[in-house]
Amino acid sequence: MKAAEIRKLSSAELEAKLAELKKDLFMLRMQHATNNLDNPVKISAVRRDIARVKTVLREKQS
Repeated sequence: MKAAEIRKLSSAELEAKLAELKKDLFMLRMQHATNNLDNPVKISAVRRDIARVKTVLREKQS
């Protein structure tokens, strides 16, 4: 997800997206622990998306 796409979302949508990404990260970690994860790069990609969403939320608070 691009930063420009994230900035277009409202604060409520960002909160929902953040919750969804955290859930996805949890599921990816569980798959990785049970050796069912086919692409471990997805974990870092989701972590970066979480960081982007958190950054934009912080910008909107100020």
